[in-house]
Amino acid sequence: MQALPTPAASPVAARAPAPTPTPDTPKGPTTFLYSGELTQGGWIRGQAPAGTVAARLGEQKLVLGEEGRFFAAFDRDAGTQETLVAELKGGKTVISPLTVTPRDWQIERVNAARRPGGSSEAFMARRRPELDAIWNAREKRTGAGGWSQQFIWPVTGRISGRFGSQRIYRGEPGSYHSGIDISTGTSGTPYVAPADGVVVLAADDFSLEGKLLIIDHGQGLNSAFLHSSELLVKEGDRVKQGQVIGRIGASGRATGPHLHWSLKWFNARLDPLLFTGPMS
Repeated sequence: MQALPTPAASPVAARAPAPTPTPDTPKGPTTFLYSGELTQGGWIRGQAPAGTVAARLGEQKLVLGEEGRFFAAFDRDAGTQETLVAELKGGKTVISPLTVTPRDWQIERVNAARRPGGSSEAFMARRRPELDAIWNAREKRTGAGGWSQQFIWPVTGRISGRFGSQRIYRGEPGSYHSGIDISTGTSGTPYVAPADGVVVLAADDFSLEGKLLIIDHGQGLNSAFLHSSELLVKEGDRVKQGQVIGRIGASGRATGPHLHWSLKWFNARLDPLLFTGPMS
């Protein structure tokens, strides 16, 4: 009896072995991770993809901390679309589009012409050095870590001025309110640091701000406190969240005792209410 031939085995494609991680393989996410308040005047905290050597939000370069952690924020007038971009080792780019929610600002329309602008040369001779000092203070990078904390209210009281509010004079917009005003009704009430930081400016008598305090929270984020009656810290001091740093007053151009608290991330103006939540 003739033996039947054994059927030939079908060829099987060999599987490529999984790449073996090397000591140089970056550990961490492959894309941006983030959470926060994705709205005008809001913010995010997050982590850049593993192996990121540089990152930015739009055109603003991000400061990358340990494990690529970062803080970023959206100006009061930010558009509805932003982009996070990471440049990785080896030249690869990771892009993460963001949708920024617009907000309805408190707008007051005034049926009167806006007062003519312009300041006297005598006033500007005093004002220019003040503006330079404020700019230089905000340019300082102290390595503070307050940006990563849940912010607290520096003081509780009546909110007498909201961030972003604006007057329109017969179709011509005036400047919007760049911070939040908190009134306690009396001068001398102490206020505290909303997060850890380093004092980068403690000015005694500025023309508009009066006694002015600026604290760097790190990653380009800083707080400014205006119109104080007394400053209880000095430039270079490291402050902790909840530490008393000044007393409310009406110094500078103020109509009554209150604390004006503003937040900036580089050149973006932010809403303090989105950092603290409602006042309890």
